[in-house]
Amino acid sequence: MAAAESYPDELRYNAEHDWARIEGGEATLGITWFAQDSLGDLVHFEPPEDGAEVTKGSSYGEVESVKAVSDLISPLSGTVVEVNAKVVAEPETVNEDPYGEGWLVRISLADDSGGGDLMDATAYRAFVAEQ
Repeated sequence: MAAAESYPDELRYNAEHDWARIEGGEATLGITWFAQDSLGDLVHFEPPEDGAEVTKGSSYGEVESVKAVSDLISPLSGTVVEVNAKVVAEPETVNEDPYGEGWLVRISLADDSGGGDLMDATAYRAFVAEQ
């Protein structure tokens, strides 16, 4: 069952519909409710390798749905420290819980910028309303 529309206040968002949960020197990344809803049922997650460098604004993997294949655009730069094995095995987890069990990767941040140029939940909700 698909999750209900939501955009948690503690997350930061980019215009490509990816989110970041920043905790100290690490960030957990995933795709937003809007992204998973637009894509439809996810059938494949192509993650980066553990230890791979991800660059803000660049692709770090792909998700494939019944509708399309989409690049994942990183909202922050860093090094992959963990890939969510559950989503690799069961991509539909993202549709069911995009901000909880459906997270995609954890990275060690390359700098301590904190994602200051990312949107907060209020700004992202307004951005989505214009889509």
